[in-house]
Amino acid sequence: MPFPPANTSLSGGLSRRNFLRAAAASSALAGLPFVTESHLAHAAIPKFAPSDQGIHIDANENPMGPSEGARQAIAAMIPRGGRYLFDKEAGLSELFAHQQGLDPEMVVAYAGSSEPLHLTVLAFCSANRPLVVADPTYEAPTWAAQAAQAPILKVPLADPKGAATHDMKAMRMASKTPGVIYICNPNNPTGTTTPFAEIEETIDQLPEGSVALVDEAYIHFTEMPSCIGLVKQGKNVLVLRTFSKLYGMAGIRMGFLVGRPDLLQKVTPLGGQNPLPITAVAAAKASLLDPELVPTRRKIMASLREENIGFLRSHGYAVTPSVSNCFMLNVRRPGGQVQAALAKKEIYIGRVWPAWPDSVRITVGTDSEMAAFRKAFLEVMPTDTAGLEPAPLHPRLRRTPFSHLS
Repeated sequence: MPFPPANTSLSGGLSRRNFLRAAAASSALAGLPFVTESHLAHAAIPKFAPSDQGIHIDANENPMGPSEGARQAIAAMIPRGGRYLFDKEAGLSELFAHQQGLDPEMVVAYAGSSEPLHLTVLAFCSANRPLVVADPTYEAPTWAAQAAQAPILKVPLADPKGAATHDMKAMRMASKTPGVIYICNPNNPTGTTTPFAEIEETIDQLPEGSVALVDEAYIHFTEMPSCIGLVKQGKNVLVLRTFSKLYGMAGIRMGFLVGRPDLLQKVTPLGGQNPLPITAVAAAKASLLDPELVPTRRKIMASLREENIGFLRSHGYAVTPSVSNCFMLNVRRPGGQVQAALAKKEIYIGRVWPAWPDSVRITVGTDSEMAAFRKAFLEVMPTDTAGLEPAPLHPRLRRTPFSHLS
């Protein structure tokens, strides 16, 4: 079937760009640009779609939701909803610190990881201290860099044998005085990982006044080493953790910023001092205390992910070698066309990154959601690709000069 043109507006005539600007302007702290995955996913939907209508595999959400223990903890906390319960907040940070072998002063809790992500960029980037990011990667840091009037240097992902990893050497060379080198590992949107040793080498070579911000939102889907160990060694690194992904708490909001106390003290005065939702604190604590939650959900996700990646490759489509709950799918035509065609069938997939215009991001949903996606995908795609060898992931993926955000 022919592809319809992508609709570039949301309901009420609000354009995608204006939607994101409105989201940024709505921040309580003088219009700081706290743009989240939910903002970016919603802005990219070709047509307005209520969250309870159709199949949404577009925002890297976990359809399993909070664990049973977390749900019970939320219910038990509801009668105390009229209290602030600061001791519970402190207790949560202390529990996480203990589990990670950290001093509690190295952990600050936030309502999700989006706020500390943006605040870190604002704290360390400026007109002469650029933000260095991979391309493609999670876009939220670039909004904060724009607010800080900091240059944004994009470094294409390296692609040895389709690995789509951060090119750490090129990122180190991008600037002599970076404010922040942002490393999303596993990466959003590709779901791919960058070797720990390469990240550590970059952190060891940071110039004075620079920090690495390692976003570990998706690390629970893997068994790769965490950069929290580098925090313990006193290195110039800040690590983000969230309960939004594997723990299924995207709508409940809880996360941590981990780092040396002197680095945290540059970030915390900028915001995040409001009391945290006590239900989120309770759910996060219950999640941390459940030893089976991470390995069980990791196994479920791996099975679903590999089934769908295998299906797409068997039909001749190239897919990033993801270890996460999302992957990039090369559809060999403008990705927005495929996104719009699927939206007509009420299957809402992820957005297109300008660096990879012929690819779309797919979030791994439930078994039934992915079955519906597979069926709809074959219906909207040409049938002459069946049985072909997978195409190269991205013909355009190659080293290019560093570029500023347009």
